[in-house]
Amino acid sequence: MRVFLVSARHEMLTARRTHTSNLLLVVFIGMVIASSVIGWVTHQTVTDVYDKVIADGLSSAVNPFAGISPLYYARNAVIYVLLIGSLMAIVLGVQSTLRDRRAATSDLVLSRPVGSGARLLGQLAGLGMILAVAIGISMSISWVIISSITGAPLGWGDTARLVAFSALSWMLLESFALLGMLTGLRSRQETTALLVPFVIWSLVAFVLPQIGTAARPVSLLNPVPAVNPPGGYFDLVSVLTDPLSVTEQFKRASSIVLQDSTVTGDATSSVLILLAFLVLMTVVVALTPRARMRSGLNE
Repeated sequence: MRVFLVSARHEMLTARRTHTSNLLLVVFIGMVIASSVIGWVTHQTVTDVYDKVIADGLSSAVNPFAGISPLYYARNAVIYVLLIGSLMAIVLGVQSTLRDRRAATSDLVLSRPVGSGARLLGQLAGLGMILAVAIGISMSISWVIISSITGAPLGWGDTARLVAFSALSWMLLESFALLGMLTGLRSRQETTALLVPFVIWSLVAFVLPQIGTAARPVSLLNPVPAVNPPGGYFDLVSVLTDPLSVTEQFKRASSIVLQDSTVTGDATSSVLILLAFLVLMTVVVALTPRARMRSGLNE
């Protein structure tokens, strides 16, 4: 337990001192906040135009923002978490394990009776705390912005849904941080350690969903999951690609939690897939042999 806690504390301290990590966190928080700001600007612009049209007697239609869920203004945060957040988590994970190999500190630490699993899980816990703080800050500010748009504080139900979305975001980002840690441990070169997880991320986020849905890559940038077209081929392939497309599962679960009217159904299966991905990656990283952790880089 002592090794676990010391590793977690050291990881948080090191990440705080790293300029790249700080920059990535600031960009991620800023982009998630920007999604709520964009929602606020959209609401103000459409409402102003609507009021002018009604005043001129040109329409009797209902305000398009009337009756929508307050969480509608947080829906764009889904794609920012998937794009910016996932890449940020990968970089943090790679730096976490690559840093020790580059400085040969793993060789020194593991020369003592220190459990390799406790060491890696401690680093993961430190990264998890960093990601939780980043998500917590961005979602708290989003809560304030959404409350300002609606003119009243979000109710307990909507607040709980925003917290649930934060938990889903943490699960996804922690999984990709584990992917970064794994490639940082297994790669022989620093360049490869960064390139491989980016390629895997692009395959999961774009290639697999496109194979199962025939959706255009640009449509996969929407905050809602792609719809499987009817047909024998897609019915068969989607059975294989859907569970592996964790980013699409994240979008589906998040859309249901945020009450997006375009997505229906139950989020349980998507949440279980995200959780299984997180557990699997944790086990794979924790079982890394001591010899691999102590290996150097071929630069």
